[in-house]
Amino acid sequence: MVKDKAAIVGIGSTEFSKNSGRSELQLSAEAVKAALDDAGLKPSDVDGMTTFTMDTTDEIELARAVGIGDITFYSRVPHGGGAATGLIHQAVMAIASGMCETVVCYRGLNGRSGHRFSEGVSGEITTSDAIHWGWYTPSGLMTPASWVSMYSERYMHLAGRERVQEALFEIAYTTRQHGASNPAAMFHGHPFDRAEYDAQKKIVGPLKLYDCCLESDGASAVVITRSDKAKDCKNGGVSIKGVGQCAAANMESMTSFYRDEIAAIPSMDVGARVAYEQSGLTVDDIDAAVIYDAFTPIVLWQLESWGFAEKGEAADFVNAGNLRLDGRLPCNTHGGQLSEAYIHGVNGIVEATRLVRGTSVNQPKKDVNHALVTSGVGVPTGGAILGKM
Repeated sequence: MVKDKAAIVGIGSTEFSKNSGRSELQLSAEAVKAALDDAGLKPSDVDGMTTFTMDTTDEIELARAVGIGDITFYSRVPHGGGAATGLIHQAVMAIASGMCETVVCYRGLNGRSGHRFSEGVSGEITTSDAIHWGWYTPSGLMTPASWVSMYSERYMHLAGRERVQEALFEIAYTTRQHGASNPAAMFHGHPFDRAEYDAQKKIVGPLKLYDCCLESDGASAVVITRSDKAKDCKNGGVSIKGVGQCAAANMESMTSFYRDEIAAIPSMDVGARVAYEQSGLTVDDIDAAVIYDAFTPIVLWQLESWGFAEKGEAADFVNAGNLRLDGRLPCNTHGGQLSEAYIHGVNGIVEATRLVRGTSVNQPKKDVNHALVTSGVGVPTGGAILGKM
């Protein structure tokens, strides 16, 4: 078992912007240094590194830039945003098995001034995903927004269009309220009301502009080490109680249009079950969450996967105000990827750590003993439960 074998002891991020003015290597180095400083550790204490297959920053070059010495473990996790908590998954396994003691997990990208994911896959199909993309890109389904809109239309048909549309506004609104009061967020100081939300341009299907995540430059990193070492770190540790990961049967990256039901995310269902089983916890133990929010509808499906609502009922949970700071499940208190920054979910791991530490700028009044953090959906995915030591 991996429960309580490892802990997050350091967190760090750069500023988030539309144009960083520097390389992704430099951004990653800054975030890793900040996380090590937060932990009170030296670069030489690190002997493991993990990141995304999509990250352009080579771990060897990053280690040299930061001053990290010998590395006995390094890995990369595929599938875009689905990799976020996969970094934790890899780090915990390496530490629990004795392969290494201290792992840096990082993600750096110039996602606005450099490659913009909203541009889609046309002309950049370089993986085996080209096989299934080839069936529907000729029909114009070339971007993440267009793919998610297909799921969303089906989900709205099943769950009730009006109440789901209300929930999409509530998710976007609540997340922006949190981002507006977070000095690090790209939308700091810029809340919106219903009139402004409704006035935004339509992107595709039911998705308006504020239903879609930011494109941003920046980097985030966390440092994970053995739990028995965490007590000696500068800010102590946040224990990793459970971490699940799954690529469910008949999976396709970002689409899975050929399943019997496309308005479902069985990969997250399995990941949630695994994380709960590892931790010995249930949905009733989760006090706050950072739920991957590349688009507002995917928050609804994840709430159902993790047991906060029955299938098709997440809209009612959201519309009751449960994601607000005084609600049942304060969610995306940093502003999420909708309003803080899009760092492929690793900035969400940073925020989930803050929530358990009690240091979020939007810290809920109730104690946060356990926080959930999830990865992107539509792809092989998962989530982690963090808790007090």
